[in-house]
Amino acid sequence: MKRSMIVLGCILLAGPALAQSVGEKTGINSALGVAPTTVDFVKEVAISDMFEIESSKLAEQKGNAQEKTFAQQMVTDHAQTSNDLKGLVTSGKVKAELPTTIDSSHQSKLDKLKVASGKDFSSDFDSDQVSAHKDAVSLFERYANGGDNADLKDWAGKTLPTLRHHLEMAQELGKAPSVGQSSK
Repeated sequence: MKRSMIVLGCILLAGPALAQSVGEKTGINSALGVAPTTVDFVKEVAISDMFEIESSKLAEQKGNAQEKTFAQQMVTDHAQTSNDLKGLVTSGKVKAELPTTIDSSHQSKLDKLKVASGKDFSSDFDSDQVSAHKDAVSLFERYANGGDNADLKDWAGKTLPTLRHHLEMAQELGKAPSVGQSSK
């Protein structure tokens, strides 16, 4: 029992050194509507963008016509948000480190997409996109409303309409016939 308490204590004390707070990592902040810290926000956005770009590149190759059109838009838009975020960090306006690799949960989703094909690919990709964009809208809304960096709050607020549109587009994936049609 003492050993468990010591390990737990060490983990809690190491919290600030970890790349992401427990509240953000577990989804508690989202459930409570609490704004993420600047460090958490930057990390989540960067990883989300990496996932969107990589999964969409797979969809450009393996998806149906609707998914390919959607994927092209995701690659373009998420490359832009990645560049915007990088600019804020490198300018010194935002004090945070940008991750250079995707986290394990997003990597496992990518790995699943890499081996999937046909309807299995479409089902996984479409579901991943809806989930990822719901998470992104929540993350950006919470930071835009309560973040602690004015420049980043402003950027989050300006980016929200695009993310909401992405969510609407993602929710339409799989609803339209895929034979010979592309999305709007």
